[in-house]
Amino acid sequence: MSIYTRLEKDHDKQRDLIEKIKKTQNGSKNRSELWRDLKVELEAHASAEEQAFYSELMRDPDGTDETRHAVEEHQEMHEMISELDIMDQSEDLWLKKFEKLAHKVIHHVDEEEAGFFPKAKKLFKKSEEKEMLEDFNERKPKEEKKQESAA
Repeated sequence: MSIYTRLEKDHDKQRDLIEKIKKTQNGSKNRSELWRDLKVELEAHASAEEQAFYSELMRDPDGTDETRHAVEEHQEMHEMISELDIMDQSEDLWLKKFEKLAHKVIHHVDEEEAGFFPKAKKLFKKSEEKEMLEDFNERKPKEEKKQESAA
């Protein structure tokens, strides 16, 4: 598996959780559980991705602008997650705000997969991609544990 396939696997999980949350009822236990799962997934993925993948892209001048943009989007999503976390999930406003987050996440992962990854493939050697994959696979479970204990 490549680093790109590994990141896309997480993206697919995020898309799936988003769709499941959209189908939940206001204030349901299912919504709460799915939200917790998505929140942990998004935060852990972003942190591991920034450490294992983005940090390497920042070293190459051709990857700097896209990386900065992606990190900004991660920060925007983090802020939206924090706002959603303190809102009442049984309110219609929660779902409206969630839909804005969902749109941001889908835009972000689509942008990475369509533009970011093809460019990165031109910048990195296979050996570098393998190291990034190993680093990501090591960091992601640690980030998940950290996020789960904070959730």
